[in-house]
Amino acid sequence: MNMKLLAIAISLGLTVPTITLANTNSLSIEQRLALLEQRTLAAEKRAELAEQKAAHLENVLKNNATISQPANDQQIVTKKTPEAPNLIETNSQYGTLKLYGDVEFNTDIASKKGQLTSINTQAGKDKDFGDYDKWGINGRILIGLDGERVLDNKNYAGFSVQPLAKIDGDVSLDDAEFHFGKKESWQIKLGRYEAYDMFPLNQDTFVEYSGNTANDTYSDGFGYIYMMKEGRGRTNSGGSMMFNTKYDNWYFETNLLIEDGTSIFSNSEYHGRKLINKKNVVYVRPVIAWEKDSFKIAAALESNIVNNAYGYEDKNTGQFKDQSKRNGYGLTLGWNNLKNDPTNGLTINWNTAYLDASHETDFTTGANILWRRLQLGYIYAHNDIKSYALNYDNNIDNEVIFGPGKYDIHTLYTSYELPDILDMNNFKIYIGAYYSVIDGKDIEVKNSDKDRYGTRVRFKYLF
Repeated sequence: MNMKLLAIAISLGLTVPTITLANTNSLSIEQRLALLEQRTLAAEKRAELAEQKAAHLENVLKNNATISQPANDQQIVTKKTPEAPNLIETNSQYGTLKLYGDVEFNTDIASKKGQLTSINTQAGKDKDFGDYDKWGINGRILIGLDGERVLDNKNYAGFSVQPLAKIDGDVSLDDAEFHFGKKESWQIKLGRYEAYDMFPLNQDTFVEYSGNTANDTYSDGFGYIYMMKEGRGRTNSGGSMMFNTKYDNWYFETNLLIEDGTSIFSNSEYHGRKLINKKNVVYVRPVIAWEKDSFKIAAALESNIVNNAYGYEDKNTGQFKDQSKRNGYGLTLGWNNLKNDPTNGLTINWNTAYLDASHETDFTTGANILWRRLQLGYIYAHNDIKSYALNYDNNIDNEVIFGPGKYDIHTLYTSYELPDILDMNNFKIYIGAYYSVIDGKDIEVKNSDKDRYGTRVRFKYLF
C-alpha cells in the first residue's frame, strides 16, 4: 500500500509545475479550468499505471524472485517456474551463466558384485569373483555450471562443467567441455562428455552387473555386453573432440576419442595376457540419425584407427602381437510420443551392436518399452572368444592356450517411477530390478557364477 501511495504522489508531483505554468499565462477562467482538468486526468492516468507497476513488483517479491544490480551493471535474476526447478541465470556482456544439479542416492540389495564368469575357474586361473552379496547405500550429488553467449547472427560459444560428490567421499567429474558454432546449424565440442547414445536403456535404474559397458572397464574373464560405447567418451585417460550438424530432419556427428587404449581393460589384462601400451588409440565414431515426429533411427560405427597401439609380447618368438583392433557397428530405432500424450504415451527402443575385435566377436541386441512410468527391458548378448591364454605369469616354455568358445547372456530389467514426492515435481523415486544369466555353449560355468540379480530404490531430486 505504501508503494501505491508513493506512486500516486510522484505522479501528482509531476503535474504541479504544469498547473503553475498554466496560471502564469494570460488565459480566460474557462480555458484555465479546461487545462487544469486535462492535467488532472493525465495525472490520474499516470498514477494508475504506477499503481499497476507497484502491484506487479509486490507479486514478484512474494514469489521469492530477487533482482539486484551489481556495480558492473550485471543483472542477476533467480527465476521460479512450475515446469522446472530453480535456475540462476547471470546475464552480462559475455552471455548467460546457469547453475543447476541433481541428487541421486540408491539403496541396493544385490547378489555377488562381480560380472558373470565366462571362463573355467580351474587351477592356475582362479580369481576373486566377490562371493558375497552386495547390500548397501551409494550415490552422488551433481552440480552443473553452464555458460553460453549467443550473438544476433546465431554464432555462439559456451562451456559446461559438472563435478560429482560421491557418498564414499570421492570427488569426480561428469562433463567438462567447451563448444562453439552456429545455433541450429553446426557445432564443435572438445573435452569430456558423452557422444550420441546408440544403445539407450531409457529409464535405466539398475542394470549394473549384467555385464560391462566398456566405457567403464572390461574385466577379463567375465561376460561382456557390447553397447557401442567404447568411443563415446567420458574416459579417464584422454579427451574427445566432436563435430555435429543438422539439416532438416537429419543429424550428423563425428566424435574423436584419444586415450590410453588399455584403460578399458581391468589391470590391463585382455584374453589372459598382460597388455603393453605403446601409443594412444584414436577412436573415430561417426553417427547419422533421422528423426520426424515421434520416430527416430540412427546408425553408427566406431573404430580405432591406430595400428599396434597396444598388445603383448609372444614368449616363443619375442614378437609384438597387436591387440588394438576394435571395430564396432550399431543401429537403434525409437518411438517416443510422450510429449503429445504424457499419460498414455509410449517410449520404445530397439538397439543392436556388433564388435569385431582381436580374437573376439560380440553381438548385442535389446529392446525396452516405457508406458505410464513402468519400464520393461531385455538384452541379449552373444560372445565368441577365439583364444585365451592361461598361466601367462608362470615361468614355462609353452604358453597354455585355452579357447573359452561361445556363450550367451540374457538380461531382464524393469523400473517404475513414483513422481511428485511430497507434492514436489522435482523429487522422484525409482524402483528397479534386474536378472542376468550366462549360458555357456561349450564351456563349463560354475553354478555360483551363472547369474546375477538385484533390486534398487533410487531417490532423485533435481535442483
